Amino acid sequence: MRLCHSRMMFIRAYPREAQEMVFDAHDRGFAFFRGACQRGIYDNMKTAVETVFVGRARDYNRRFLQMCAHYLVEPQACTPAAGWEKGQVESQVKYARGRVFSPRLKFRDYEELNGWLVDRCIQLARTHAHPDVPEKTVWEMFLAERAALVPYAGSFDGFHARMASVTKTCLVRFDNNRYSVSSSAVGRPVELRAYAGRIEIRQDGRTVGVHARSFERDRTVYDPWHYIGVLERKPGALRNGAPFRDWILPVSIERIRRRLADRPGGDRQVVRLLVAVNEHGLTCVDQACREALEDGMHSVDVILNILSRRDDATNPVLPALPEPLVLHHAPVADCSRYDILRTRP
Repeated sequence: MRLCHSRMMFIRAYPREAQEMVFDAHDRGFAFFRGACQRGIYDNMKTAVETVFVGRARDYNRRFLQMCAHYLVEPQACTPAAGWEKGQVESQVKYARGRVFSPRLKFRDYEELNGWLVDRCIQLARTHAHPDVPEKTVWEMFLAERAALVPYAGSFDGFHARMASVTKTCLVRFDNNRYSVSSSAVGRPVELRAYAGRIEIRQDGRTVGVHARSFERDRTVYDPWHYIGVLERKPGALRNGAPFRDWILPVSIERIRRRLADRPGGDRQVVRLLVAVNEHGLTCVDQACREALEDGMHSVDVILNILSRRDDATNPVLPALPEPLVLHHAPVADCSRYDILRTRP
């Protein structure tokens, strides 16, 4: 992405050219610029243009037009095979390859790469003169142009949606991978929303699953908390079930789990503890487990009792008493009066 006047560029890398990636790139770019341009010049990419007619007439993708309307950008598509209409874009690709991606770089992940790319774009803008105004740098021209940009309107909810079915194992398939959902969603269709970096699954207006998006193939992404309802019926699955392998629990809960592992009915007791997380929250349950362990206890009943006491710890609101019933002189306790009972025959 590049601003034509100041030549300020924004570069971000993605694993593929999908529509949700285009949405995210626009949002990241406009947030970086702190504004949007009034007109956007685009190549005839399939994520934006569905049909190319004669001349400049285009049938734009419906979701792409929604994004443009959100940022108040008027899209303009170039003529096919007319490189002179998008010279800055074409030259920017060549420029970026030589100044940014040469020599070949190595990073742990896309997050690290994209962080470096932002810093590199700023560095190049600060150190290179503007081609039309050589006495100023690209960065100085960008700071002046920023005031003329359309104010940044906030993030566009850029996702690619599709309907999906939930298997009996609480899984939804998307893009050659499988993602878990809450066990309560089994048997009914769900709406899957694919974002650039996450997968969100909704059913009847509520979210039943959120995962970091995987770009591998044939991978199953689990959230063990989605299977708590299944554990209530089959507590033995806690030991060897695929969703619970390498499950990292908070330290105190994990200590309770290990102490109960070899006891009769221990799995069912741990499941009772995990079910309490839905009502009290993970932090509160972990604190209750820590308190029980400090007292030398590891019974789930004791932990649930601690949680119950904390819920009842708030002082009740007393009703207002009428004036005749208000006690102005508190009674004085005199336990010696009970000695009178000893003197009676």
